[in-house]
Amino acid sequence: MTFVVGLTGGIASGKTTVAELFHQHFAIDIVDADVIAREVVAPGTSGLAAIAEHFGQTILNADGTLNRARLREIIFADPEEKSWLNQRLHPMIRQKMQIALTHTTSPYALLVIPLLVENQLQSMANRILVVDVAEAIQIQRTMARDGISDDHAQRILSAQATRAERLAVADDVIDNSAENDQLLSQITTLHQKYLAMCGKNL
Repeated sequence: MTFVVGLTGGIASGKTTVAELFHQHFAIDIVDADVIAREVVAPGTSGLAAIAEHFGQTILNADGTLNRARLREIIFADPEEKSWLNQRLHPMIRQKMQIALTHTTSPYALLVIPLLVENQLQSMANRILVVDVAEAIQIQRTMARDGISDDHAQRILSAQATRAERLAVADDVIDNSAENDQLLSQITTLHQKYLAMCGKNL
């Protein structure tokens, strides 16, 4: 069984940056829930076919791919539609994550799940690593990255688990409120810790 570190954090917390540093510096394999979520709704999949049947052909782009912006609008406005989508896709995503983890070859694997707390997926990991940052910084970064208003960023944030809820399930925490050059020292310490925990020698 692969030793799995579940990596999570709120929007614009720096999850991707942290995961990439683990991979670049220590060759740790990454299984990314967002990547798999895109795979299960790619053209030709049963996931996309179910979405098109439920929401109608207008949910598709001209090239047959999923119109993600349109889908986001629908599920953001209608909790029942969001629930339908989650019930349809989450089992597929979870199964593909489990399969992907069996193919990892590094001493331990990073399972990156942005909505780990919201979807109560803690059981998929041996350790939970939370990338933590102040909410004000999250909002600033989201506005700058996505070109959206303060109000829009606030609404996205409020739809996610709170900072306190994430920290409550954390075994380990990376503080990403500082500059990136301070990230690597935190990651190096955690890497050595995880190697020890999964029985690998340095």
